[in-house]
Amino acid sequence: MMPTMTMEHWIDNAIFYHIYPLGFCGAPSQNDFRSPAVHRLDHILGWLDHLQDLGITAIYLGPVFESTEHGYDTVDYYHVDRRLGDNDALKRLIEAIHARGMHVVLDGVFNHVGRDFWAFYDLRQNGEESAYRDWFHGLRFGEQSPCGDPFSYTGWEGHYSLVKLNLGNPEVRQHLLDAVAFWLDEFEIDGLRLDAADQVDPAFWRELSAFCRDRCWLMGEIIHGDYRDWANPDMLHSVTNYEVYKGLWSSHVDRNYFEIAYSLDRQFGSTGLYQDLMLYNFVDNHDVDRVASQLDDPAHLFPLYALLFTIPGVPSIYYGSEWGIDGKKSNGSDAPLRPYLPLPGEIAQSAPLPDLLNAIRKLIDVRRRLPALQHGGYEQLHVASEQFAFARQADDQSVIVAVNAADQPAPVEIALPHAGSRLVDELNPGDTFGVDGGRVRIDVPPRWARVLRVE
Repeated sequence: MMPTMTMEHWIDNAIFYHIYPLGFCGAPSQNDFRSPAVHRLDHILGWLDHLQDLGITAIYLGPVFESTEHGYDTVDYYHVDRRLGDNDALKRLIEAIHARGMHVVLDGVFNHVGRDFWAFYDLRQNGEESAYRDWFHGLRFGEQSPCGDPFSYTGWEGHYSLVKLNLGNPEVRQHLLDAVAFWLDEFEIDGLRLDAADQVDPAFWRELSAFCRDRCWLMGEIIHGDYRDWANPDMLHSVTNYEVYKGLWSSHVDRNYFEIAYSLDRQFGSTGLYQDLMLYNFVDNHDVDRVASQLDDPAHLFPLYALLFTIPGVPSIYYGSEWGIDGKKSNGSDAPLRPYLPLPGEIAQSAPLPDLLNAIRKLIDVRRRLPALQHGGYEQLHVASEQFAFARQADDQSVIVAVNAADQPAPVEIALPHAGSRLVDELNPGDTFGVDGGRVRIDVPPRWARVLRVE
């Protein structure tokens, strides 16, 4: 059992590690629905020492329930995918994660299901006589679907292997809420990442929120739009911060910190739109090219991760990226983004960027020790093409963060927003900078950062 801790507290301190289990654990690409369960989820147990040593406090597991192919084509919300194991295997894994003081978030895929979903299968067998004919969006008999069915229906973004649910049907909503209740009671999960949240009727998010918001952190996948439309007191706690995701990597590719600075000020500055939200920050995930494949210079991973762990929001690492592993979509396939990985000891022997792991470990440790980085305010101090500095302030603690993407040391001169006599570098121990008349000149190492506590 997890120690008692309020949701607000664990989220404020959270460092996420995102695992896509079907790929990570080496599951077959297709489910034959006949084979006995194979306990591949146990592979994650061998990673827990590594995650704990790194400083991870929460694990986001991608789809784990029975599906046809990639997990987002659900077949059964109540049984773990046989390619990963069974319900006892998931329970055993979550208990092991909780025993280490970490939290667990599962993927909630409620916009659509797979064509093998039991109710859609009944519809395919029984047609207009099916008791589940009203469970699916846009269903029209007398027309033919691209899959050859004697009816048409709405597929997610034109993908007819993903059948959109009719969330206007109370029976459908109840089936999903019952599944969430089962996950909370049976597996004692701590949160849900909600797939395709912008495609779901907001009324369902309000119903889900009323049902479990106090028991379960709710974070929606949102790519475009005003995040407050979903992250608000009536709906979700948080959403994916795709705006900052894009700015973090492209600011380094273009040598243009003005892009990420603009986004952070727009979101979290003195008139920021999202000052009261803990948005979910990331630099790659199961849907986008690995960040090591996005950058022209691998050394830019160091200032990039320095930003990820010091800006407002909840930071997340995608599995394997702590070693600089690359991966790009190929011929429309996401498989290169979602590989099987052996145990960490084996990866370390051939890691593309072995020093990155220790750098991330240091950044996580600094974030853990400085409350201002966890939940402090944000104030922009300096922006140049390859240098960027900002302040984080919480209670009586003030922290200055300065990053340098150039291949040479760079001076950054700033006016302190809060009184202090010197700055102490928590990221590079032993380095200090004196304050003169409220101003300070900071020499920032190449492709790196300083995290400075104001004294």
